[in-house]
Amino acid sequence: MDRYVLSHFVGSYATALFLLLGLFLIMDMASNLDNYLEVGEDGTAPSTTLLVQFYLLKLPFLFLEVAPFITLLAGMFTVNRLLKKNVLSAGVSVHRLLVPIFFCGFVLAGSMFFLREIAVSTLANKRDAALYQLEERHPDRVLEDVSVHDLSGSTLFLDAIYPDTGTFRVVGLSAVIYKGDVTINILAERAHWDREAGLLRLENGQRTIVGETRVTTDIEVLEGFDFTPELALTYVRSRVPLDLSFSEVQELMSREPEDSAFNTLWHYLLTFPLANVVLLLVGLPVLFQYERGRGTERMALGGLFCIFYFAIDFVFRRLGLDGGLSPILAGWLPILIVGSLGVALTDSIRT
Repeated sequence: MDRYVLSHFVGSYATALFLLLGLFLIMDMASNLDNYLEVGEDGTAPSTTLLVQFYLLKLPFLFLEVAPFITLLAGMFTVNRLLKKNVLSAGVSVHRLLVPIFFCGFVLAGSMFFLREIAVSTLANKRDAALYQLEERHPDRVLEDVSVHDLSGSTLFLDAIYPDTGTFRVVGLSAVIYKGDVTINILAERAHWDREAGLLRLENGQRTIVGETRVTTDIEVLEGFDFTPELALTYVRSRVPLDLSFSEVQELMSREPEDSAFNTLWHYLLTFPLANVVLLLVGLPVLFQYERGRGTERMALGGLFCIFYFAIDFVFRRLGLDGGLSPILAGWLPILIVGSLGVALTDSIRT
């Protein structure tokens, strides 16, 4: 019986995955495709290859946004099939019948967490570079006004960075580094990353040590600041917080422990994958009220529970990011509220 239910769920998941990802891709294209394909000032338009590459790179991130809803839809499709085939008359309790589906929910929750780590580390920068070419019609991405914080509380300001030119280049650099009672100010017109040495080499760099006296010297490399190009790009992606991975959020938290947004994201990235299970808990019990309403009506009601969860999740997450609510509460309350409701509904299923 477990294999029978599992086979139905796998097939339903593939159908729901294709349906939802296709729907969201079509919606994204309807909103942005005209802008992406618009002819630039030089009379050329982005190539079809670039457009296809961008959407292929975007697919994993789109999946991460809707994965719990795909799981719920697959679970509802599966239960609906089982009800139509009168599987409940096989002498197996409903709760036992649903075990393979909830097992898949936990597996998908863990897979979603690790997929985010892999996708962000390997694909996020390539996706952002492709998007920049589509929007700006220029192969060399320019990111402006980037600030990076050190573990010691020091701050590095970069007027503009060029991350996709083979050598990570910087135009306009200033840093404020704290060493005990001494403050070090560093200025440079330009800089580039030396990958072999693991150093940021400065052009026309000057270091001013401000203590009991003020001493200015010329310097050729950035010293006393923990910096890498990957860290700078992480800070750029933090402008859209949900583009970060859990490991990146941990890194940013260690540098800015008082930042409510990073603390909220840390809890959110832990709890959001659990929505794969929570939505099954609230959505599947509705389908077993088979004596009232049609299957489509019951599935629509299950979809309303899903919308209810995402609405609560959005409100609490927004409050946490803005500092209006404790990061722990912002991250865990949606799961606890809807999860408690789901446990009660699942326990009340007549079997």
